[in-house]
Amino acid sequence: MIKPKGISFSLSKIFIKSSLGALILSMSTLSLASEPAPALDAMDVFELEWASDPQVAPDGKSVVYVRRSFDVMSDAAKATLWQVSIDGSDHRPLNSNLHRSTSPRWSPKGDKIAYVSSETGSSQIHIQWMDTGQTSVASHLQQSPSDLTWSPDGQWLAFTMSVKKSTPPIAKRRKAPEGAVWAQPPVTVTTTRYQYDGRGIVGPAYRHVFVIPADGGVARQLTSGDFNHNGRLSWSADSTSIFFSADRSDDWELRSDEADIYSVSLGSGALTQITDLPGAERSPAVSPNGKLLAISYEKSRPLAFTPDRIATVDLSTKDVRILTEAVDGDATNILWRADGKALYFAFDERGERCIKQVTLNKAVSSVATGLGGTSVGRPYLSGGFHTAGGVVAYTKGGPDRPADIAVMQRKTPKIVTALNDDLLNYRSLGEVHEIVYNSSFDGQEIQGWYITPPDFDPTKKYPLILEIHGGPHLAYGPHFSAELQLMAAAGYIVFYDNHRGSLSYGEDFALLLQYKYSSEEDFADHMSGIDALIERGIVDGDNLFIAGGSAGGIATAYAVGLTDRFNAAVAAKPVINWVSKTLTADSMVGQIYHQFPGPPWEHLDHYWKRSPLSLVGNVVTPTLLLTGEEDRRTPMSETEQFYQALRLRGVDSAMVRLPGASHGIASRPSRLITKVDHILAWFERYRKEDSNGR
Repeated sequence: MIKPKGISFSLSKIFIKSSLGALILSMSTLSLASEPAPALDAMDVFELEWASDPQVAPDGKSVVYVRRSFDVMSDAAKATLWQVSIDGSDHRPLNSNLHRSTSPRWSPKGDKIAYVSSETGSSQIHIQWMDTGQTSVASHLQQSPSDLTWSPDGQWLAFTMSVKKSTPPIAKRRKAPEGAVWAQPPVTVTTTRYQYDGRGIVGPAYRHVFVIPADGGVARQLTSGDFNHNGRLSWSADSTSIFFSADRSDDWELRSDEADIYSVSLGSGALTQITDLPGAERSPAVSPNGKLLAISYEKSRPLAFTPDRIATVDLSTKDVRILTEAVDGDATNILWRADGKALYFAFDERGERCIKQVTLNKAVSSVATGLGGTSVGRPYLSGGFHTAGGVVAYTKGGPDRPADIAVMQRKTPKIVTALNDDLLNYRSLGEVHEIVYNSSFDGQEIQGWYITPPDFDPTKKYPLILEIHGGPHLAYGPHFSAELQLMAAAGYIVFYDNHRGSLSYGEDFALLLQYKYSSEEDFADHMSGIDALIERGIVDGDNLFIAGGSAGGIATAYAVGLTDRFNAAVAAKPVINWVSKTLTADSMVGQIYHQFPGPPWEHLDHYWKRSPLSLVGNVVTPTLLLTGEEDRRTPMSETEQFYQALRLRGVDSAMVRLPGASHGIASRPSRLITKVDHILAWFERYRKEDSNGR
């Protein structure tokens, strides 16, 4: 943890003419400097900043990145573009902070940057000339563009964008008499995928590939059909075609993890299918010499986790080679090394993200470690990188900091920004400690972490909050977390673990929860960690609390059906009944295919056993439920089922509904604060006086 510097440095710069005044000020400074810095406050959340999406200039001399923060007045996230030299000098904004700007992309010559901004009132493509700073609006689009990509000759910009399609009504609407006020017309749904969390019920729309002249002009649609052409785009070396990923099968709505690589001709719009492997081929990247195509490949199988492999496709023969069979986990964010002899990729290992490279001969080696810090609320694995001109730039996080920009040149890493020193150098943060232990269920090794309060005294015992991550096939790590730091600042030891099923420990570990979420097995992983901390003498066993969101909310609701050891619980956006969840949520197709042995009507007993509602008759723990009213991933009806069951049983409970919020309930800073405030207020109701007299 970075120790607070106090304030004597700034006061020492003041020129004092009076010797008496100097003496008084000196005594005051000494007194203030000896006082500990305050703990993180909830309102400090609005002052946090973090870097994302670094893009190295083609000459390798500077990095442009997205600088993110929160606006206390609009209660929204801000995003502006900044540039920094790779030695850390010349750190400057590229545009105004009055508008949201994202997705910066250097032109091949490095003389311009294309980016997406809301400066004109809607998301449009902008161009900035780097020598003069002049900007122009290059597009006038009806929908937001994504996946912005320059052609190698610098003449074109490719992107993807949704194109709406009307749904014909089943019955013709009758004409209302003049002056009559009738109800709004009905909404007709005829597609399988008709809802998306954060967007609600949506009409048919399909994402297509477009191009626009780099100097601006009319956008031209290259793909067609009722299919989604998603994700990363990559140009052929001669700038005549674009590679992309899509599932263009007639039954694509009912399939999960199926996609092939196609190319589309810039001139004729003709499609050519490049791959047809059983599974999903995504993220195409053309090699520097234009002869190979690197792709991400995931086999299609009905399991909760299947690793993404890196493969290359010979564009002349269509031969496919898998390069990362020996890598036990996902290999993502593929970028070619400049010489075309190796590929960089992101890899998660034991709760941390790193950059590795794999040669065309399948040799794997490490490049950089410590990526993270772009998930500010909770300590999820996060972070990205980019390379050009012999430089690798990445988002560097830590236990005490959100992401800064770091660069790696000639194997020497250097952090070149300090976005939060002005705040966090003057706050006392809880210290993050690792703990490794064995689960009481089967002896499986589990890795976890615990955060001690800023004023931690190892001779005392503290109340504990177990906070469970979502997914469940995601992972936490020793990363900065505003939510968990606020809990530690309130005097709790905050414990979190990567229970069985978590990622970053290999395929076998991830599949230990296949068809078993939630269960007595992951429950044992959590409780064994709590018992290990109690044995260390720092946790008060009579003051245990549990919280979690999404899959962590499921685990919380399941846990209180298995034990009465917790004083109180907060289940945020949980699944309570797997039958109703899978048949009402936006994730039904993929979730049924990957996490269950079949549809609920064929395996009703299995779905019921995995549902916290099956254990509600055992619950005595006071439980608060907290969910967004617009949540379509774990719909509000799930929360209502558990709340009403608890009320019928007379269990002390409360339901907190967040108007306008979808599944990401902490996406707005005030909601992040509200979430933590409710958790702590609920726990304080049931916190017993501990051995420290608190």
